[in-house]
Amino acid sequence: MMSSSTTTAPHDEPKRIVFDDPHGAVGNLQEAEVTRVRTLRGAWRWTLIVATAATILLCINQQFSLRFFVGYTQLNTEYFYLLIALMLPFTFLIFPGAERAPLDRVPWYDLVLFVVTFAAALMLMVNVRKAAEAGWEFGGAPNTVIAAGLVMWLMLMEALRRTGGWSLLLSVLPFTVYPLFAEARWLGPFRGTQSTLEQATAYHVLSGESLLGIPIQAFADTVIGFLVFGTALMMTGAGKFFINLAFALCGTFRGGAAKVCIFASGLLGMMSGSIISNVLTAGTMTIPVMKKSGFRASYAAAIEACASTGAVLAPPVMGATAFVIAQFLNVSYADVAVAAIIPAVLYYVGLFMQVDAYAARHKLKGIPRAELPRLMDTIKDGWYYVFVIALLIVMLLYFKRESHAPFYATALLLVLNQFFSKDTRWTFATIGKFLEVNGRTFVELVGILAGCGLLIGAFSMTGVVSSLANDLLHIAGDNAFLLLGMCALTSLILGLGLTTTACYIFLAILVAPALEKLGLNRMAVHMFIFYWGMLSSITPPVAIASFAAAGIAGSPAMKTGWESMWVGSIIYFLPFFFVLNPALVLQGPSPYLAGLGLMGLAAFGTLFICGGIQGYQPFVGDLRGTGSLQWPIRVLLVIGGFVVATPGGGIMPLSQMQVTLLGLGILLPTILVAFLLVRRQPVMPDGLRVP
Repeated sequence: MMSSSTTTAPHDEPKRIVFDDPHGAVGNLQEAEVTRVRTLRGAWRWTLIVATAATILLCINQQFSLRFFVGYTQLNTEYFYLLIALMLPFTFLIFPGAERAPLDRVPWYDLVLFVVTFAAALMLMVNVRKAAEAGWEFGGAPNTVIAAGLVMWLMLMEALRRTGGWSLLLSVLPFTVYPLFAEARWLGPFRGTQSTLEQATAYHVLSGESLLGIPIQAFADTVIGFLVFGTALMMTGAGKFFINLAFALCGTFRGGAAKVCIFASGLLGMMSGSIISNVLTAGTMTIPVMKKSGFRASYAAAIEACASTGAVLAPPVMGATAFVIAQFLNVSYADVAVAAIIPAVLYYVGLFMQVDAYAARHKLKGIPRAELPRLMDTIKDGWYYVFVIALLIVMLLYFKRESHAPFYATALLLVLNQFFSKDTRWTFATIGKFLEVNGRTFVELVGILAGCGLLIGAFSMTGVVSSLANDLLHIAGDNAFLLLGMCALTSLILGLGLTTTACYIFLAILVAPALEKLGLNRMAVHMFIFYWGMLSSITPPVAIASFAAAGIAGSPAMKTGWESMWVGSIIYFLPFFFVLNPALVLQGPSPYLAGLGLMGLAAFGTLFICGGIQGYQPFVGDLRGTGSLQWPIRVLLVIGGFVVATPGGGIMPLSQMQVTLLGLGILLPTILVAFLLVRRQPVMPDGLRVP
């Protein structure tokens, strides 16, 4: 369990803010989830630990070709089914089937589902080699295999309900059974090739396009390794190091507590790839300090929620969806991580500007240096993390070994931790906790990813994707802006009911082909869908990150959600920027030079967007000093900033020069008027201007 502590210095030296978490923040995450999941104890806990260890060893064997199975070469499909057999059955033990289901014991019906799921997965694994040789996925599979497939189909739907809720099940289930009546006239543009129940079942469970398709392939090839690395990093004291480093570097700045929150959550998120764990790790320390510094509770929680949302946007370790994107585009994960760099930088720059403007408007000062951790002491305690992160980045970006990189980085981390850290040195109990935490994460992801794989299989079976793309283009009249708007709205609505990964998969199948047919860059299109799909983490009524932060801050949940939208508003603009000019995701000719130039323009425009949103413009002052013109000036600042930040050329009717000049034409007179009005206000004896 995390705690913030203070070290008492002798005599009159003030207490220092120090984050002390020797065992990482993972325990706090589990305690926060205890109302939603069942904590396994005794033999079942050890069964999960053993199954998790086997899963990790299987992944290492497959990625490094170690040939654990002497004299036997394992097919990829057999490997996938082994992972499913090891992890999917635990869905029914960890996730209760109903709100009133007992949490202190495993009921008999969940044990039945556990055994049935394991048996079905084992049956399919044993037969999947024969299926590949005989082409059973297209027909002719034995009745026993079809029966096992039907059981697996049903278990996957129940696993989806338990891990993702009714909204996810009701979004996926109709499409998984849709091939059974795909020729019905009332389906309109969704009409396609119809299949019998036996054909659909065989295709779903035996082909490489459905259950064993892109989502499970991404999990088996890369996600496991990065989850292992992220958990190991948190359980070796990275949370303590990154948060104390953030306090030491940013604490004294104006609104320093909030800037510490952004910096610390950004650092943690880059390593963990999890929004909620990021909130619960950094938020327990940063939110109370922000409140103490003068930030109101809902605003402090909103800052933490927005900063933690960057966990799935910032490389090198992004969320599971980033690995699915790589599989969809058939590129390396390193390519996706590189494409995410500039958007992530712009997002965090926007958050910093928002916080700075808010702190200036409300005259919030930084934390006294005497109360902050000493920079050199912090570096001394965690210097070895630099080598671990450097190894990870080099292997990802230079050697392009994304499946190997997290395992090498984890091995180096554990060796350095055992040698250089007394507080976080691992014991056998730590290893058990490490495997248990990873097991819970694996189980939840397999439940969601395997079920969503059937969504891909359904559209692959019916062959409607291409015709649907043409229908969307016809509706939009080949207007890229209208289609992007339709896509953004659809992504936002779906994201309110689905997980980010499920939402992305849904739209990557249905909408992405239409956007690509307009000539838009593929990477930019998929990043656009990804960004809009994950906005639900800070957008009410779901706003899971905002609600988690509100629980820590003691603020109203919905109010925190609306504050989060306000604070993180830059994220609603960013996807349009990089889809208009793919140089912002480092695509196209001379991407690095063009990308840096566009990033500079976008950051410059963001300065005015944030000034207008918060009501304080740097180099001008508090816009309340403009009197009755305050809101017109703020609106013009947001519009002008948005125009300056918008890339020109491409599908835009104006060139980059014309767009920039138009934006400056709005901003310059607005700033001049605001400057003159603010300076004309009388000055009080303490140097402050009367608003």
